[in-house]
Amino acid sequence: MKDPVASWPGDRQASGQPADGFLVNVMKKALPTLCILLAFLVSCVPGGGNYRDSWRNGWFNNRDDRAKIIRTAKRYLGVQYKPGGATPRGFDCSGYVMYVYEKNGILLPRSVKSQYRAGKKIGPGQRKPGDLVFFKTSKGKRYSHVGIYMGDNRFIHAPRSGKRISIAELDNPYWRKRYIGAATFMKGSRI
Repeated sequence: MKDPVASWPGDRQASGQPADGFLVNVMKKALPTLCILLAFLVSCVPGGGNYRDSWRNGWFNNRDDRAKIIRTAKRYLGVQYKPGGATPRGFDCSGYVMYVYEKNGILLPRSVKSQYRAGKKIGPGQRKPGDLVFFKTSKGKRYSHVGIYMGDNRFIHAPRSGKRISIAELDNPYWRKRYIGAATFMKGSRI
C-alpha cells in the first residue's frame, strides 16, 4: 500500500522533483492573486485604504486647487440631470459633485448626507469657491441637495429631473429658505 503522505506532489520521493521546486512554482502562480486580494482587503478595513481615507480626511490631503475644481465643474454646464447619474451622460446632484471632485483627485462618498458628514462644516462667511453647499429640498430628508460654491453667492449644481447642470444664486428666495450649511474638503485658499 502506498503511503498517502509520500504521494503528496511536493514530496521528493513521489514526484521525483525537489519539494522546494514545487513550492516555488505554487508561489509564482499564487503571489499575484494574493497581492490583489490583500490590497482589496486592506481597502475594505476602516482607515486601511486610500479611498476611505481620502473622502473622510480629503480636505487634509489635497493640493487645495479651488480654481481647478470650479473649471472642472463648469465643463459640464448643460449636461442633463439623470437620477442616480454620476457620469457626463447624466448627473444627479451628489453624483455631479463626487465626479467633479474625483477629477481633481479628491474622492467623496456618494450620497448628499455622507458628503455633508465627511466635510469640515463651515459658516456662510467662510465659504470659498470649491466648497460644497447643502440644502433641504424634499420633505423628510434633512440633506437632499448639494452644489459647488463658486463665490459671489453663486453655486453650480444638477438641479432636478428635466433640468441641466446650471448656476444658481444663493440669494434666490427658494435656495435661501432651504440652505442648511456648507462643508469644505480644502485647507487654505489659492483662489
